[in-house]
Amino acid sequence: MEKDQFDMPITVKVEATGGLLTLRTARDTSDFLLNRWPGKRTEKHRAALQACSDVQNGGKPPIGARRAFVAAAREAGVFVDQKATTVAG
Repeated sequence: MEKDQFDMPITVKVEATGGLLTLRTARDTSDFLLNRWPGKRTEKHRAALQACSDVQNGGKPPIGARRAFVAAAREAGVFVDQKATTVAG
């Protein structure tokens, strides 16, 4: 298991394709936040990016990044499920 891997993946909607994407690590999540984020870059978005960075730099456990991302994804309307494992996009 990678040190930045989530215990439970997060599934989000990808606006460009209409498909689903499963995020399993803080690195995947950070990439989504930086390159595929469909909404405004709000305080929750910035907090999620920072939490992912903290995990990748070895300072924090992945659960914090996961929670911060779920909050931002819900706010942006892209959150689908925390349990689904479908990968697309």
